[in-house]
Amino acid sequence: MNLIDIFHVMKAYGSFQAVNDVSFSVKKGEVFSLLGPNGAGKTTLIEILEGVRKKDSGDVKVLGCDPWQNTDSLHRRVGVIPQHFTFVDKSTPREAMKYYAKIFGARVDTDRILKEVLLEDSANVLFENLSGGQKQKMGLALSLVNSPDILFLDEPTTGLDPNARRAVWDVIRKFKTSGKTIILTTHYLEEAEHLSDRVAIMDHGRIIAIGTSDEIIASFGSGERLDVHGGEDLAKYLKEKTKLKITYDRTGFISISLDQKHDAYIALAAIEESGLPWSNFQIKKDSLEDVFVKLVGGFLEEHGEVKKVKEEDD
Repeated sequence: MNLIDIFHVMKAYGSFQAVNDVSFSVKKGEVFSLLGPNGAGKTTLIEILEGVRKKDSGDVKVLGCDPWQNTDSLHRRVGVIPQHFTFVDKSTPREAMKYYAKIFGARVDTDRILKEVLLEDSANVLFENLSGGQKQKMGLALSLVNSPDILFLDEPTTGLDPNARRAVWDVIRKFKTSGKTIILTTHYLEEAEHLSDRVAIMDHGRIIAIGTSDEIIASFGSGERLDVHGGEDLAKYLKEKTKLKITYDRTGFISISLDQKHDAYIALAAIEESGLPWSNFQIKKDSLEDVFVKLVGGFLEEHGEVKKVKEEDD
């Protein structure tokens, strides 16, 4: 069951195309991440889904309705943390939740939600005295007041230190295990890889790759490779003695592509036979970050190619 369906959505600001022919669906219970550099169009797209920004063309359905035409009813069924979330300095998390409950006309177990977001110990601390991570947790708590069907989290960990970021990850994982549908925008590749069921990479308003992290890596990555530190002479020797693909970056770093497991044995045997100095070998494969840099760096645009790794189910 799809909770979100987007077909050929466009949004421009003058001559700038912020969202350019974007289509995808999000299933119930899925954590779906939008990745992209600043200015890629992530926030504009999220605001269209939330019903706070009007699309120029295309079709959008969130929980079966048009977000722009059914804004009031939709907002009662979604939770939102906008970029750079902030609140009244002299309000506490408990007070803020009671205020939100009145707005939505909802009955809320404040203590339960504060415990869910790991904020129960700071329930009565003024917002201005909360740490960055605690402020984001407060935003998460407020997004749950109306028992939403979908959570929109727009860069919820931007600006946080690593410990605070991972604390927010723990909260998002709890949401995931409870079956919440989550739309997450982030420019932290590790965050998307750890939290998401599927990822869409955006650049210049377009979706340039979509699928699970493993599917995107398999489709666009360089496969497994053997990395070893050695000199240019060793690199030349390996090129002459093996049929493997060898790259050398003139800083003493040699990378050997491994199309099959036996290639590692061939490479190591040739390295040993060379009698040349070498050190620190390891077998690696591309991470989502490696692939992201490759894609956003212009590979797809140079080839005029937009690839969807896995076709959506009907």
